[in-house]
Amino acid sequence: MASKVWATAIVVLLAAVLSLVVVVEHILSVPIAGSLLLFLTGAALSLFATTAMGIRLAIVGRSMPQFGLLLILVILPLEMLSGGMTPGESMRGIVRTLMETAPTTHFVALAQAVLYRGAGLSVVWPQLLAPAVIGVTLFAGSLMLFRRRLQALG
Repeated sequence: MASKVWATAIVVLLAAVLSLVVVVEHILSVPIAGSLLLFLTGAALSLFATTAMGIRLAIVGRSMPQFGLLLILVILPLEMLSGGMTPGESMRGIVRTLMETAPTTHFVALAQAVLYRGAGLSVVWPQLLAPAVIGVTLFAGSLMLFRRRLQALG
């Protein structure tokens, strides 16, 4: 499971660095206000949590079509309600509370704070802690569920 997380994370983080440095800063000449390292740390933690969520869905789904349907039912609402497309302030209380358990919500807040406003670690540490806790919880739960499934088969 760890190799799945690392392989995905390395590719996405390299693409993010190239996009920010080459396209945003050099081609578009838009300055990045905050620390690129802090942004990448947040992106790595968000990728870990999101990948752990994908692994959990893959274990729950019994086949590839089931996994695809679960992915659509989970990932689409997470992306739409993360704060990138719909501001959290416009959501009802229960939806906003539910979205606090999603890593994408914390990543959007971190990215906006660091890249647009130049926020430092003292401001965004909660957005770093949340996906770490979400990722570890999902990863550990997925590992336990996977091991139970293996024991049931063998």
